[in-house]
Amino acid sequence: MENYNQTSTDFILLGLFPSSRIGLFLFTLIVLIFLMALFGNLSMILLIFLDTHLHKPMYFLLNQLSLMDLTYISTIVPKMAYNFLCGKKSISFIGYGIQSFFFLTIAGTEGLLLASMAYDRYVAICFPLHYPIKITRQVCVLMIIGSWIMGSINSCAHTTYALQIPYCKSRAINHFFCDVPAMLTLACMDTWIYEYTVFVSTTVFLLLPFIGIALSYGRVLHAVYRMNSAEGKNKAYSTCSTHLTVVTFYYAPFVYTYLRPRSLRSPTEDKVLAVFYTILTPMFNPIIYSLRNKEVMGAFRRVIQRTCFVKM
Repeated sequence: MENYNQTSTDFILLGLFPSSRIGLFLFTLIVLIFLMALFGNLSMILLIFLDTHLHKPMYFLLNQLSLMDLTYISTIVPKMAYNFLCGKKSISFIGYGIQSFFFLTIAGTEGLLLASMAYDRYVAICFPLHYPIKITRQVCVLMIIGSWIMGSINSCAHTTYALQIPYCKSRAINHFFCDVPAMLTLACMDTWIYEYTVFVSTTVFLLLPFIGIALSYGRVLHAVYRMNSAEGKNKAYSTCSTHLTVVTFYYAPFVYTYLRPRSLRSPTEDKVLAVFYTILTPMFNPIIYSLRNKEVMGAFRRVIQRTCFVKM
């Protein structure tokens, strides 16, 4: 490992890619994924805004998911790309705090939002007659605001603690973004209390929502099984499989990473798993929700037709 200056207040992000042709290939691939995620999520946000047929609670939540994914990947990839291209791996103390705050805020908020989206589908399929009453725009706004507030408070607490820890070892963080657990390995004090709070936060923001989603979709699948309409079954199964795919890509690697004891964690494995919930998921979400959703594809065609008609 390079001998970095330990008297500096800056941290060093060792990055994700090796300095080789393979590293350049992986970097190019990540940049392409980043551009696809930007285009996909911006397209979903604009499409939901422009087409009145998508002004429904489900798509209001989906609009927020796209906004979060857009912020998520933009918080991490541009800095990683800059460091790789310029050959500079440093990040300032303030920069570390800002990136860590936004990452933890979006991570916790998105975990709660996915649970809200699962509840939306649960009510829509299991209680279709009560759906307009139980899931209103006001209810969606409250779920979204609550998710953002809880995610921000959790993030603020973790980031503030991490910035106050004394660091007496190398300031080289073996990761490609400012992940607090990776930073704790550099601390010159016992951090077992903080590691316990990480376990609690992961349980509250990831594990419990995941269990709630699993239970709600268990009820959904049971209700779908009892349907008489084959078309209704296919539509419900498609919706469930779409959401469960998103949930699997987001929750599984996240929970596995943060609930493991430090003794069982390795930097390489943590970085590979982090790629799933920080880079791949923001790209897959708009693809899954657009290609697997007839209403979204119909809205896309209507917007294209209106645009072409205006030009003519």
